[in-house]
Amino acid sequence: MKWLRFSSKGQSGFGTLDGDTVAVHSGDMFGACSPTGERLATTEIEWLTPCVPGKMIGLWNNFHAAAAKNGNAIPPEPLYFIKAANSYCAHRQTIIAPRSYDGRVVYEGELAVVIGKTAAAVSLEQAPAHIFGYSCANDVTAPELLKRDESFAQWTRAKSFDTFGVFGPVIETDFDPAGGELVTLLNDRERQRYAFSDMIFSPAQLVSLISQDMTLQPGDVILCGTSIGAMPMKPGSTVEVVIEGIGRLFNEYRAAP
Repeated sequence: MKWLRFSSKGQSGFGTLDGDTVAVHSGDMFGACSPTGERLATTEIEWLTPCVPGKMIGLWNNFHAAAAKNGNAIPPEPLYFIKAANSYCAHRQTIIAPRSYDGRVVYEGELAVVIGKTAAAVSLEQAPAHIFGYSCANDVTAPELLKRDESFAQWTRAKSFDTFGVFGPVIETDFDPAGGELVTLLNDRERQRYAFSDMIFSPAQLVSLISQDMTLQPGDVILCGTSIGAMPMKPGSTVEVVIEGIGRLFNEYRAAP
């Protein structure tokens, strides 16, 4: 099932996507919920992020091909950072260039894992039961900030500008990442294509290992990292992250007003 959140006539709601219509639900997406019988055309709604994460965790150096190209060693454990809640940005919303930074801004097409059940110190075997589903993501980054100060790597700032945590349009609950691949299009031109089977740590491994460090709550999102082909965007560009079986995440990138 493809779950989404939306706004219509000044009210927010959630439901499942069925072609070009939304079957509206009531209750809790991650708990007890049921269809209301109301259906809306997707042309009638404004897309919202498909959930509101308490935290968004992003992976660095999680693909063998990218590690080999960049000369990075294979990490013995997941290397991750946190993207702040102000960065969340939905399908068809605009990614805005930072006002306080005039360097390059890079797209990173990624698979997002959405937690559906509280996970604290879960085993690898238990981890899949704590995954609600998967979404498309764009981990937008201001890379020149990362090492601007040699004494302090600025991962939080580089990753957490407003609109830099893009994900959606839906959460697909019936998706097996083992055979999946991701394509990123910049201005309709393919820039990334990579298989999820190249991950160093699989989604289940990420859930298990990260849950040893911090409790993962329903709605939390783990971005699985990106592979070769992440490049800068210029204002006026469009970027799409496409995962067959999940959907197509579309955004424009614009200069700050």
